Amino acid sequence: MASAALTISSTVKLSSGYFMPLLGFGVYQNYTTKPSVLEALAAGYRHVDSAQAYRNESDVGAAIRQSGIPRSEIFVTTKILNPNHGYESTLTGVDTSLAKFGFDYVDLFLIHDPMSGHDRRLATYRALLKARDDGKIRTVGVSNYGVHHLKEIQTAGLELPAVNQIELHPFCQQKEIATWCSEHGIVVQAYCPLVRGAMSDPAIMRIAAKHARDPGQILIRWSIQRGFVPLPKSVTPARIRSNAKLYDFALDAEDMAQLDALDRGKEGAISWNPVDRP
Repeated sequence: MASAALTISSTVKLSSGYFMPLLGFGVYQNYTTKPSVLEALAAGYRHVDSAQAYRNESDVGAAIRQSGIPRSEIFVTTKILNPNHGYESTLTGVDTSLAKFGFDYVDLFLIHDPMSGHDRRLATYRALLKARDDGKIRTVGVSNYGVHHLKEIQTAGLELPAVNQIELHPFCQQKEIATWCSEHGIVVQAYCPLVRGAMSDPAIMRIAAKHARDPGQILIRWSIQRGFVPLPKSVTPARIRSNAKLYDFALDAEDMAQLDALDRGKEGAISWNPVDRP
Protein backbone atom coordinates (compact mmCIF):
# COMPACT_ATOMS: atom_id res chain seq x y z
CA MET A 1 0.00 0.00 0.00
CA ALA A 2 3.02 2.30 0.13
CA SER A 3 3.14 2.77 -3.64
CA ALA A 4 2.72 6.26 -5.01
CA ALA A 5 0.78 4.58 -7.86
CA LEU A 6 -2.33 4.66 -5.70
CA THR A 7 -5.03 7.05 -6.89
CA ILE A 8 -7.94 8.82 -5.24
CA SER A 9 -10.17 6.06 -6.60
CA SER A 10 -8.13 3.28 -4.93
CA THR A 11 -10.19 1.00 -2.74
CA VAL A 12 -9.88 -1.76 -0.17
CA LYS A 13 -12.04 -4.88 -0.29
CA LEU A 14 -14.05 -5.44 2.89
CA SER A 15 -14.95 -8.81 4.37
CA SER A 16 -18.52 -8.09 3.24
CA GLY A 17 -17.32 -8.30 -0.35
CA TYR A 18 -17.82 -4.58 -1.04
CA PHE A 19 -15.07 -2.11 -1.88
CA MET A 20 -14.41 1.01 0.21
CA PRO A 21 -12.37 4.00 -1.06
CA LEU A 22 -9.10 4.41 0.84
CA LEU A 23 -9.71 8.11 1.44
CA GLY A 24 -12.84 9.31 3.20
CA PHE A 25 -14.30 12.75 3.88
CA GLY A 26 -15.39 13.40 7.46
CA VAL A 27 -18.31 15.71 8.28
CA TYR A 28 -18.20 15.79 12.09
CA GLN A 29 -19.14 19.28 13.35
CA ASN A 30 -19.37 20.47 9.76
CA TYR A 31 -21.84 23.33 9.75
CA THR A 32 -21.56 23.77 5.98
CA THR A 33 -22.05 20.10 5.20
CA LYS A 34 -23.77 20.37 1.83
CA PRO A 35 -21.26 22.72 0.14
CA SER A 36 -18.36 20.90 1.80
CA VAL A 37 -19.50 17.52 0.51
CA LEU A 38 -20.08 18.99 -2.96
CA GLU A 39 -16.52 20.38 -2.89
CA ALA A 40 -15.15 17.02 -1.77
CA LEU A 41 -17.01 15.14 -4.50
CA ALA A 42 -15.78 17.64 -7.10
CA ALA A 43 -12.22 17.04 -5.82
CA GLY A 44 -12.62 13.30 -6.38
CA TYR A 45 -13.61 11.94 -2.98
CA ARG A 46 -16.08 9.07 -3.20
CA HIS A 47 -16.41 8.21 0.49
CA VAL A 48 -18.32 10.30 3.05
CA ASP A 49 -18.37 9.56 6.78
CA SER A 50 -21.45 10.80 8.65
CA ALA A 51 -23.34 9.76 11.81
CA GLN A 52 -26.73 10.17 13.40
CA ALA A 53 -25.09 12.28 16.10
CA TYR A 54 -23.70 14.72 13.51
CA ARG A 55 -27.23 15.71 12.47
CA ASN A 56 -26.24 16.16 8.86
CA GLU A 57 -27.36 12.95 7.14
CA SER A 58 -29.99 14.96 5.21
CA ASP A 59 -27.36 17.43 3.98
CA VAL A 60 -25.06 14.61 2.89
CA GLY A 61 -27.86 12.99 0.92
CA ALA A 62 -28.84 16.31 -0.68
CA ALA A 63 -25.24 17.01 -1.71
CA ILE A 64 -24.87 13.58 -3.31
CA ARG A 65 -28.06 14.05 -5.30
CA GLN A 66 -27.05 17.55 -6.38
CA SER A 67 -23.59 16.37 -7.43
CA GLY A 68 -25.04 14.33 -10.27
CA ILE A 69 -22.67 11.47 -9.42
CA PRO A 70 -24.48 8.12 -9.36
CA ARG A 71 -25.29 6.97 -5.84
CA SER A 72 -23.61 3.65 -6.61
CA GLU A 73 -20.26 5.40 -7.03
CA ILE A 74 -20.25 6.99 -3.56
CA PHE A 75 -19.56 5.07 -0.35
CA VAL A 76 -21.56 6.47 2.58
CA THR A 77 -21.11 5.64 6.26
CA THR A 78 -23.29 6.49 9.23
CA LYS A 79 -23.36 5.43 12.88
CA ILE A 80 -25.75 4.78 15.76
CA LEU A 81 -24.82 6.41 19.09
CA ASN A 82 -25.21 4.61 22.43
CA PRO A 83 -28.46 6.29 23.64
CA ASN A 84 -30.16 4.63 20.66
CA HIS A 85 -28.59 1.21 21.15
CA GLY A 86 -30.82 -1.83 21.50
CA TYR A 87 -32.40 -4.20 18.99
CA GLU A 88 -35.69 -2.51 18.12
CA SER A 89 -34.35 1.03 18.53
CA THR A 90 -31.49 0.22 16.15
CA LEU A 91 -33.84 -1.14 13.50
CA THR A 92 -35.88 2.05 13.83
CA GLY A 93 -32.70 4.11 13.70
CA VAL A 94 -31.61 2.49 10.45
CA ASP A 95 -34.94 3.41 8.85
CA THR A 96 -34.66 6.95 10.21
CA SER A 97 -31.17 7.38 8.75
CA LEU A 98 -32.27 6.04 5.37
CA ALA A 99 -35.16 8.51 5.32
CA LYS A 100 -32.87 11.42 6.21
CA PHE A 101 -30.32 10.49 3.56
CA GLY A 102 -33.05 9.76 1.03
CA PHE A 103 -31.31 6.47 0.25
CA ASP A 104 -32.44 2.88 -0.22
CA TYR A 105 -29.32 1.60 1.52
CA VAL A 106 -26.26 2.74 3.47
CA ASP A 107 -22.89 1.34 2.46
CA LEU A 108 -21.54 1.05 6.01
CA PHE A 109 -23.41 1.32 9.31
CA LEU A 110 -21.31 1.45 12.48
CA ILE A 111 -22.03 1.15 16.17
CA HIS A 112 -20.66 4.58 17.08
CA ASP A 113 -19.22 3.60 20.45
CA PRO A 114 -19.19 0.74 22.99
CA MET A 115 -20.56 2.74 25.90
CA SER A 116 -23.97 1.07 26.23
CA GLY A 117 -22.63 -2.11 27.84
CA HIS A 118 -22.32 -5.76 26.85
CA ASP A 119 -25.98 -6.70 26.33
CA ARG A 120 -27.08 -3.60 24.43
CA ARG A 121 -23.93 -3.63 22.28
CA LEU A 122 -24.67 -7.16 21.13
CA ALA A 123 -28.37 -6.43 20.62
CA THR A 124 -27.42 -3.43 18.49
CA TYR A 125 -24.97 -5.48 16.48
CA ARG A 126 -27.55 -8.20 15.84
CA ALA A 127 -30.01 -5.55 14.67
CA LEU A 128 -27.49 -4.14 12.20
CA LEU A 129 -26.89 -7.65 10.84
CA LYS A 130 -30.66 -8.04 10.43
CA ALA A 131 -30.86 -4.69 8.60
CA ARG A 132 -28.04 -5.85 6.36
CA ASP A 133 -29.84 -9.11 5.60
CA ASP A 134 -32.91 -7.03 4.76
CA GLY A 135 -30.91 -5.05 2.20
CA LYS A 136 -30.85 -1.76 4.09
CA ILE A 137 -27.13 -1.91 4.90
CA ARG A 138 -24.34 -3.34 2.78
CA THR A 139 -21.66 -3.63 5.45
CA VAL A 140 -21.75 -3.67 9.27
CA GLY A 141 -18.96 -2.28 11.42
CA VAL A 142 -18.11 -0.70 14.75
CA SER A 143 -16.33 2.38 16.03
CA ASN A 144 -14.21 3.06 19.10
CA TYR A 145 -14.05 -0.68 19.85
CA GLY A 146 -11.15 -2.07 21.83
CA VAL A 147 -9.95 -5.65 21.44
CA HIS A 148 -12.17 -6.82 24.31
CA HIS A 149 -15.24 -5.40 22.56
CA LEU A 150 -14.31 -7.18 19.35
CA LYS A 151 -13.73 -10.46 21.18
CA GLU A 152 -17.18 -10.05 22.74
CA ILE A 153 -18.70 -10.30 19.26
CA GLN A 154 -16.52 -13.29 18.48
CA THR A 155 -17.47 -15.06 21.73
CA ALA A 156 -21.16 -14.52 20.95
CA GLY A 157 -20.66 -16.56 17.79
CA LEU A 158 -21.37 -13.63 15.49
CA GLU A 159 -19.39 -12.68 12.43
CA LEU A 160 -16.79 -10.04 13.08
CA PRO A 161 -17.36 -6.48 11.83
CA ALA A 162 -15.81 -5.50 8.52
CA VAL A 163 -14.59 -2.14 9.87
CA ASN A 164 -13.48 -0.61 13.16
CA GLN A 165 -13.24 3.18 13.12
CA ILE A 166 -10.93 4.55 15.83
CA GLU A 167 -8.90 7.65 16.60
CA LEU A 168 -5.62 7.03 14.85
CA HIS A 169 -2.66 9.23 13.92
CA PRO A 170 1.09 9.16 14.66
CA PHE A 171 0.59 10.41 18.23
CA CYS A 172 -2.10 7.79 19.05
CA GLN A 173 -1.44 4.66 17.02
CA GLN A 174 -3.66 2.19 18.95
CA LYS A 175 -1.25 -0.59 17.99
CA GLU A 176 -2.92 -3.42 19.90
CA ILE A 177 -6.29 -2.71 18.30
CA ALA A 178 -4.87 -2.13 14.83
CA THR A 179 -2.86 -5.35 14.96
CA TRP A 180 -5.82 -7.43 16.17
CA CYS A 181 -8.01 -5.99 13.43
CA SER A 182 -5.40 -6.71 10.78
CA GLU A 183 -5.05 -10.29 11.97
CA HIS A 184 -8.83 -10.81 11.79
CA GLY A 185 -9.62 -9.16 8.47
CA ILE A 186 -11.09 -5.96 9.94
CA VAL A 187 -10.26 -2.75 8.08
CA VAL A 188 -9.31 0.15 10.35
CA GLN A 189 -10.67 3.60 9.59
CA ALA A 190 -8.70 6.47 11.13
CA TYR A 191 -10.58 9.44 12.51
CA CYS A 192 -8.76 12.60 13.59
CA PRO A 193 -5.97 11.76 11.11
CA LEU A 194 -5.00 15.45 11.05
CA VAL A 195 -4.80 15.65 14.85
CA ARG A 196 -7.36 18.47 14.63
CA GLY A 197 -4.75 20.77 13.21
CA ALA A 198 -2.01 20.09 15.80
CA MET A 199 0.58 19.28 13.15
CA SER A 200 3.57 21.45 14.06
CA ASP A 201 5.77 18.67 15.47
CA PRO A 202 9.33 19.14 14.16
CA ALA A 203 9.43 15.65 12.60
CA ILE A 204 6.23 16.29 10.67
CA MET A 205 7.48 19.68 9.53
CA ARG A 206 10.83 18.23 8.39
CA ILE A 207 9.16 15.51 6.36
CA ALA A 208 6.71 18.00 4.86
CA ALA A 209 9.60 20.24 3.78
CA LYS A 210 11.48 17.26 2.36
CA HIS A 211 8.58 16.34 0.09
CA ALA A 212 7.40 19.93 -0.53
CA ARG A 213 4.02 18.99 0.95
CA ASP A 214 1.90 20.41 3.70
CA PRO A 215 1.82 18.64 7.09
CA GLY A 216 -1.73 17.42 6.56
CA GLN A 217 -0.78 15.56 3.41
CA ILE A 218 2.08 13.90 5.28
CA LEU A 219 -0.22 12.69 8.07
CA ILE A 220 -2.86 11.36 5.69
CA ARG A 221 -0.24 9.65 3.56
CA TRP A 222 1.24 8.01 6.68
CA SER A 223 -2.20 6.63 7.50
CA ILE A 224 -2.72 5.18 4.03
CA GLN A 225 0.74 3.62 3.97
CA ARG A 226 0.08 2.03 7.34
CA GLY A 227 -2.94 0.33 5.80
CA PHE A 228 -5.61 2.52 7.40
CA VAL A 229 -8.48 4.42 5.79
CA PRO A 230 -8.17 8.07 6.92
CA LEU A 231 -11.20 10.34 7.25
CA PRO A 232 -9.88 13.91 7.11
CA LYS A 233 -12.34 16.71 7.76
CA SER A 234 -12.27 20.29 6.52
CA VAL A 235 -14.72 23.05 5.66
CA THR A 236 -12.12 25.02 3.67
CA PRO A 237 -12.31 24.31 -0.08
CA ALA A 238 -8.56 24.66 -0.66
CA ARG A 239 -7.83 22.31 2.24
CA ILE A 240 -10.42 19.79 1.08
CA ARG A 241 -8.66 19.67 -2.27
CA SER A 242 -5.11 19.55 -0.89
CA ASN A 243 -5.99 16.72 1.50
CA ALA A 244 -6.80 14.62 -1.57
CA LYS A 245 -3.46 15.24 -3.30
CA LEU A 246 -1.69 12.21 -1.85
CA TYR A 247 -0.97 9.95 -4.74
CA ASP A 248 2.00 11.42 -6.57
CA PHE A 249 4.46 10.87 -3.73
CA ALA A 250 5.26 8.26 -1.08
CA LEU A 251 6.92 8.42 2.31
CA ASP A 252 10.14 6.41 2.51
CA ALA A 253 11.17 4.05 5.30
CA GLU A 254 13.00 6.80 7.19
CA ASP A 255 9.95 9.08 7.04
CA MET A 256 7.68 6.33 8.29
CA ALA A 257 10.04 5.45 11.13
CA GLN A 258 10.17 9.07 12.29
CA LEU A 259 6.39 9.32 12.30
CA ASP A 260 6.00 5.95 14.00
CA ALA A 261 8.31 7.19 16.76
CA LEU A 262 5.81 9.94 17.69
CA ASP A 263 3.41 7.47 19.31
CA ARG A 264 2.38 8.47 22.85
CA GLY A 265 -0.10 5.67 23.35
CA LYS A 266 -3.32 6.64 25.10
CA GLU A 267 -1.76 9.95 26.15
CA GLY A 268 -1.63 10.96 22.50
CA ALA A 269 -5.41 10.84 22.07
CA ILE A 270 -7.11 14.16 21.35
CA SER A 271 -10.70 12.88 21.20
CA TRP A 272 -13.01 10.87 23.46
CA ASN A 273 -11.37 7.55 22.43
CA PRO A 274 -13.60 5.26 24.58
CA VAL A 275 -11.84 2.05 23.52
CA ASP A 276 -11.16 1.03 27.14
CA ARG A 277 -14.76 1.23 28.35
CA PRO A 278 -16.07 -1.97 29.96
